[in-house]
Amino acid sequence: MPLTTEVYRTPAGQQAVAEWCAARLDRWPVAHERQLIPTSAGETHLTTAGTGSDLVVLLPGTNANAATYLPPAAALARRGPVVIADLPGRPGLSAASRPRRDRLQWYGRWLADVLEQIGDRQAVVLGHSLGGAIAPACDSPRIAARVLVSTGGLTRLRVGPALLAATMSWLARPTPARSAALLGHFVAPGHTVPSTLVDWYTLVARHCRSTLAPPPLPAETLRRCGAVPCLVATGEHDVFLPPRRLRPAARRHLATALHVIPDAGHLVTDEHPHRITALLDEIPPRP
Repeated sequence: MPLTTEVYRTPAGQQAVAEWCAARLDRWPVAHERQLIPTSAGETHLTTAGTGSDLVVLLPGTNANAATYLPPAAALARRGPVVIADLPGRPGLSAASRPRRDRLQWYGRWLADVLEQIGDRQAVVLGHSLGGAIAPACDSPRIAARVLVSTGGLTRLRVGPALLAATMSWLARPTPARSAALLGHFVAPGHTVPSTLVDWYTLVARHCRSTLAPPPLPAETLRRCGAVPCLVATGEHDVFLPPRRLRPAARRHLATALHVIPDAGHLVTDEHPHRITALLDEIPPRP
């Protein structure tokens, strides 16, 4: 069995994803720069916006990248500089390969490489979903604090039969209607799913190999996170990581209280980008 797997089913699929991401970033009205840097996980695409001294590094979720995180990126850029890193081995503009095993440790080393190359200052690492699981897997001294939103890595995700059925339908025969039905589980009741995300999820299901949610990180890895401030938050209606499940995990593993964002689901980054930015002002002091 190969030690790595490719995120894309075909070269044509990879091109379609790259063109979608590039076109979306080209239309983004926020002034920004894009670059490819070499890392231990292959070439990594970085999108940088905003100016100032308080740097934030934003890590997207499983099937996401800078082009799908423009609402929170714009809000963060108004506060200060933000770097959005497309995860290698995930749909986007970074390298296509990912390991079959020990992925969070692999991503932890990758994040350390990224932090070394974006300057000689410390950064707040803000991770959403899979990105939230990657942040604690990295022990780089360049991490000033961690903000983990709807984060994996602390407890196993559990999904109900309705969400599981919507996921299987989306994977089996992706259409905009099926993507919208799946994404409807990701937002709070009464919220509309952005059409851009519907188009993106349809593209991903057609051309990419998705993965299961990340497993919990080792207890020792999570204990090391206590060296710098850490804030954990989730949406009130998060279908994957509801407050009742994430609250005890945050307290047990990170000795921190959970911030619950009202009227939000798993896609809280899209639903309430300004509330995500406001979390930076709630980071506890350094222990």
